[in-house]
Amino acid sequence: MAQVTKSFLAIVRQFYPSAPPAFTEKDVKAGSQVGKVFIITGANSGIGLELLHVLYPTGATIYLASRSLAKIQAAIAQVTSVSPPPTTPATLKALYLDLSDLTTVKRAAYEFAAQERRLDILWNNAGNGYSPGSTTKQGLEASIGTNCVAPLLFTQELVPLLHAAAKTAPRNTVRIVWTGSVQIDINAPYGGIDYERIEKPTTVALEEYGASKAGNWFLAVEAAKRWGKYGIISVCGNPGNVLTGIYASQSWLYMLFLKTFVLYKARYGAYTMLFAGFSPEVNEDNNGAYIWPWGKIQPIARPDVLQAASEGKATRFWEWCEGA
Repeated sequence: MAQVTKSFLAIVRQFYPSAPPAFTEKDVKAGSQVGKVFIITGANSGIGLELLHVLYPTGATIYLASRSLAKIQAAIAQVTSVSPPPTTPATLKALYLDLSDLTTVKRAAYEFAAQERRLDILWNNAGNGYSPGSTTKQGLEASIGTNCVAPLLFTQELVPLLHAAAKTAPRNTVRIVWTGSVQIDINAPYGGIDYERIEKPTTVALEEYGASKAGNWFLAVEAAKRWGKYGIISVCGNPGNVLTGIYASQSWLYMLFLKTFVLYKARYGAYTMLFAGFSPEVNEDNNGAYIWPWGKIQPIARPDVLQAASEGKATRFWEWCEGA
């Protein structure tokens, strides 16, 4: 009973954070990222677009990775239309990437590497939920394929550029940020991943989404183990319950309830990811950490998921993704 109460309270605290955002645009000064190179997957909408707005005055070079070049261009037009313009605007570039089709992943990494010699921060922000039975172009269960398998492949292809940046960048500033969710605590299967289910995509949508988010944390933990020696920090953050396009198909009545009692503005989710990308609280001493909204380093509340990672299940999942 005590553990059930503890887990329930952890879920509530992630739904309704008691503290204001720990890290905002005030903490990333205009012009402070000149010479740095970032990638944000899914930057054309939702949390990714809000993060792009925050980073635009910093002077960095930022790639918007998405499967819709038209939406990327619309996002760039929206961000660059700000008035008055910043004195050190970021350079915004499009990068075609369809995470539901693995054939596009290596090509996207190649196109990026043809233009850049470093990568300072990769936000694996893009993700989606799917209806039961959905699969990727390669026949993988859609949530796991799009939210885990493809982002891992994309990240692996970019590691040489992350390593190159870490050779000259200030310590602890080269990072990979994976995206978690409170659905790990609510809907992920016991131990985070149920291989029998993800290998046979007859799915229950929220449970498979929860599994994919547990998988993102497993990948963050394993990346920290494998690439920490290169000066690369890898963490996973729950952006929080924020209003994004993922709710577009819901009824107006349900949305009225969510907007009134549950959801925050998407900018708050961007603050969580900003903390994960820039806060000095994130460093080699807590590489592989999990981050709660709106910027709080705190373990996942599910003991079975934590135990699974400590018993090598993160390594198993990494290897499963590589072989998928």
